[in-house]
Amino acid sequence: MTMTGLDGWYGYMRSHDLGALRELLHPDAVFESPVVHTPQRGRDITFKYLASAEKVLGGPGFKYVGEWRNATGAVLEFENEIEGIKLNGVDIITFDDAGLITHFKVMVRPLKAINLLHRLMGEQLAAMTKPS
Repeated sequence: MTMTGLDGWYGYMRSHDLGALRELLHPDAVFESPVVHTPQRGRDITFKYLASAEKVLGGPGFKYVGEWRNATGAVLEFENEIEGIKLNGVDIITFDDAGLITHFKVMVRPLKAINLLHRLMGEQLAAMTKPS
């Protein structure tokens, strides 16, 4: 794996550029949420979840605190505090040979944080689908 995919992810997290996020996603990307039972398949739904997650999680307290790489991906450990609840999680990202994200899995702890994210992500996703 070239690190252009991971570099692109870090670039998106710094810039919050939704166009850059869309360009990082493979057309058949799969997103796995800590609160949704079934994998979400396709660029559009993966984009929607990742853009929403960045709005919910990506505030000033968000930081990556660990990184593990292999030939096709990376595991990025993150921390944040939202509404007084400290959360810890990992993004497990798989890239294709062109550096596009093919699979993105999020795992979060503790249970209080998962429940909070469930509520906040539901609100954010609903806001994204309301007509302007």
